[in-house]
Amino acid sequence: MGIFLLVGLAAFVVLIASSVRILKEYERGVVFRLGRCVGIRGPGLILLIPGIELMTIVSMRTVAFEIPSQDVVTKDNVTVKVTAVIYSKVVDAVKVIIEVENYRYALAQIAQTALRAVIGQHPLDEVLGEQAKLQEALSAALAKASTAWGLQIDHVEMKNIDLPVEMQRAMAKQAEAERERRAKVIHAEGELQASVKLAEAADTLSKTPGALHLRTLQTMAEIATEKNSTILFPYELTSLVNKITGSP
Repeated sequence: MGIFLLVGLAAFVVLIASSVRILKEYERGVVFRLGRCVGIRGPGLILLIPGIELMTIVSMRTVAFEIPSQDVVTKDNVTVKVTAVIYSKVVDAVKVIIEVENYRYALAQIAQTALRAVIGQHPLDEVLGEQAKLQEALSAALAKASTAWGLQIDHVEMKNIDLPVEMQRAMAKQAEAERERRAKVIHAEGELQASVKLAEAADTLSKTPGALHLRTLQTMAEIATEKNSTILFPYELTSLVNKITGSP
């Protein structure tokens, strides 16, 4: 009798332990009674009817998972490898259990399809330069499909976009040519501004002959400071110098 009593007591303890569950703040339990969903419970202490009720625990936290690298063809027929990250969370624990078998796997599959579809509608320049626009389009495509599963798509991030080696070389050459073009344009603009200033200076000097001669003397003085030089003055310039200095 003592052995049977101990066995019965142990079975009772196990039965009670299996009927008591504690859920964390971010967890919800979907309860099935004889195979039929009867609602959501939690968080906190949960009591289940042993042998009659079963509970599946669902995490309500935001989950980030990476879409594996995909070979995607852009609108202008360039193949790129794209990796993205999806941030999603469960908003309806009942739907995420009843409507889809494995919501993470299902979301990953539809994300790969949506990624190809969205990027395939844009040329390479937009894929590289307008990632925010593509991320919004991808989020909208995923939200449309995942709402029926009780999921909410917070946002999607384009993590990596890898180009073929040939395309990288072509883009490097294009960038180098663009830099050379900008350098030539800047140089030409500088030459234009300098020519305008020189024309203005020449016009001013032509109106004042004395200023022109003084500029000539200044240039000769600059030449003479570098090394010993013998400078021959024209007669007209010599006369002007004598007038300025008062020499006979």
